[in-house]
Amino acid sequence: MFDSHLFFKQRFSAHLKETSRYLRYIFNGHIAIAMLFFVSALAFYYQKWLLEIPENFPTAFIIGVLFGLVASYSPVRTLLKEPDLVFLIAAEHKMTRYFRNTLIYSFIIQLYLVLLVAAALGPLYTTVYPEREGSFYLLTVVVLLMFKLGNLIANWWMLKVREPGIRRIDITVRTVLNIAVFYFMVDGSMWLAGMISILFAALFLYDYQVSRKQPGIVWDLLIEKDQMRMQAFYRLANMFADVPHLKSRVKKRQWLVQLVNNVPFLKKHTYDYLFRITFIRSGDYLGMYVRLIVIGALIIYFIPPMWLKVVFAILFLYLSSFQMMALYHHHRTVMWIELYPVKTSIRQESVIKLLFQLTIIQTMLYALLLFGMMEWSGGVLTLVGGVLFSFLFHRGYVKQKLIKST
Repeated sequence: MFDSHLFFKQRFSAHLKETSRYLRYIFNGHIAIAMLFFVSALAFYYQKWLLEIPENFPTAFIIGVLFGLVASYSPVRTLLKEPDLVFLIAAEHKMTRYFRNTLIYSFIIQLYLVLLVAAALGPLYTTVYPEREGSFYLLTVVVLLMFKLGNLIANWWMLKVREPGIRRIDITVRTVLNIAVFYFMVDGSMWLAGMISILFAALFLYDYQVSRKQPGIVWDLLIEKDQMRMQAFYRLANMFADVPHLKSRVKKRQWLVQLVNNVPFLKKHTYDYLFRITFIRSGDYLGMYVRLIVIGALIIYFIPPMWLKVVFAILFLYLSSFQMMALYHHHRTVMWIELYPVKTSIRQESVIKLLFQLTIIQTMLYALLLFGMMEWSGGVLTLVGGVLFSFLFHRGYVKQKLIKST
């Protein structure tokens, strides 16, 4: 006799074991130290900024948008796998308890995002609205939890609809309503927030009626959505450890390939060409590199002290270099590369050379940003410190790490 509740417990146990194994690598000592420093500095200057916050700062709009986005982002983790498309369809009428458990699990694992955003915006709220009691903000957070649960259930209902256009329109309308509700709540217009809530409830009931008219569960869509989220997790974990389950994504990016395609046709440059193309065309590295540059630039721009700008510049150079080290193992499952008549030392040197070049580019961008801000001494320190860090880090730590992993 098939027990969907027992089946969920088995699937959940396997999923928990799989993710916890990689989380140990993600939150290792290097990242933990960098995150602690980043959060501490950000909290210090956030508190300092609150003391000088402008009177016309759009607090209600900022909190409304962030709360609305948090409520709207409510994906359903079904933990389904490809073989389920064959073996579980026959037991679809017995899967009610399984999917109920997945909804509960999905809601619980997303609570951290609610608590994180609520804790981050709490000081802003109490600073701008000192006359209000703290219980009102807690009430807003409770409403956020209720709306998040409603969005999660609505998302589950809409996953029974195969047409992606209908699902996109539904999530767009619900996102707008979520933002409007929390904007009016924070702004103090409770009657408007109540009216928008009624509209959300009407849309919620409409989604239920739409889902009831569907013939059944769209198994392939559920499996596709869950695989996309697991692949996103694997891509993150792949920056810290080898992930055999990762499916590589390749993008053309022809104009970028042409920019780096000027590699001499010599044996010693074999891996220079391979790793350049991998960095450009893979779906993992270029995006991560650009995001880290942008985040680092924003922090450098907004944090006041010059010395802290330099420290954050070096910190993001370290984070980028550490993340890009995964390039060395990107082709570990391709047996043809082992047939190259090229020494392993040349392969290691090619990765170190590429990482050094990427770090120098990032250093120059941060230095140019500081020069543009008229922080001349900060720009010079970033330029000198970045070049020195790049040389020592790549010729020291990275080289030894690659030798040990070979």
